[in-house]
Amino acid sequence: MNARVVLVAVMALGGVATLRAQTIQNPTLRRAQQAFDNLDYRQALSAGQAALRERLTGFERARAYELLGFTYSGMDSILKAVDAFKQVVLLEPERTLDPNRTSPKALSAFQVALTQVLVVRQLVVDSVTFVGGQGVVPLRYTVTQPARVVTRVVGGSTSLRIDSTVANGQVNLRWPARLPNGDPVPAGNYTIVVDATVGQNSFSTSQPIRVSHGSVDTLAHLTSLPGYTYLPETEVPPKSWRPMGLALVYTGIALAGTSALSNGDLGSASLREGGTIGAGIVLAGFIMTLKKPAPQPARGNILYNQLLRDQITRRNAEIAQENTRRRQQVALTVAALPRSSR
Repeated sequence: MNARVVLVAVMALGGVATLRAQTIQNPTLRRAQQAFDNLDYRQALSAGQAALRERLTGFERARAYELLGFTYSGMDSILKAVDAFKQVVLLEPERTLDPNRTSPKALSAFQVALTQVLVVRQLVVDSVTFVGGQGVVPLRYTVTQPARVVTRVVGGSTSLRIDSTVANGQVNLRWPARLPNGDPVPAGNYTIVVDATVGQNSFSTSQPIRVSHGSVDTLAHLTSLPGYTYLPETEVPPKSWRPMGLALVYTGIALAGTSALSNGDLGSASLREGGTIGAGIVLAGFIMTLKKPAPQPARGNILYNQLLRDQITRRNAEIAQENTRRRQQVALTVAALPRSSR
């Protein structure tokens, strides 16, 4: 056996490594697998075909056809390999081959087989949470041939058409999860069903999902506006030297009057009394100057605070209306469920 055949066989062995992921109970199929592992293609073909005539589980039957597909690829019988892989796809539509562990011939035959049978594969429904009427549920699938594809959601008494189109390859859809009247779909378990039809051929696949309802979060009322703060409504005026100035003026007047009187008949006694009075006036003026001024209303700040309170009141009224609307809404959570085993 030349090196090229050995290389193809080794890569094919990587492709069928998943055969050992589940136990094969049928002894004939196990002999076929052993022969393939030993690169005895004729024995592998003989035992594999014999196994298909026996009673096999669905898993074993798919593995038998897959083994034949790899064997035919190793023997350069590409058309027979394609026919074998077609049966694998029909039995297990989600089957894929690892391109890093599969020979190019086997991988090419498998890809050709996909285009020759009608199947819908890789149906995926993303799990999402959104407010009813404000979001969508993304879902996608792949159809292997041009076909009329109808996507529906069914559950209980509900049956809604999501989409109907002629498609080939990957299809991406967005389901708003709403009834015809616009209401969110009721909570419960549903099934996304994809039906593909070409002439007399048809194929259907499905994905169970669960729709849950929840309450929508409400907004908190405001006590302040971001970036704005209340200002003090009173302010202390700066110290004034006016009392001291008035005291000095009055003292000067008193001393002048006393001096005028001292030139008359009253004598020096009046001058001393005038000095005493003047000193008292200056002391009183100095004390009044040092005294902290009483707070005064800040009219500009009062107007600013009133405008800020009015703005917060208006915004809280809008929040109250928004919360009333939100309490009437429904938060939808859509989650894909595990598929039942075939």
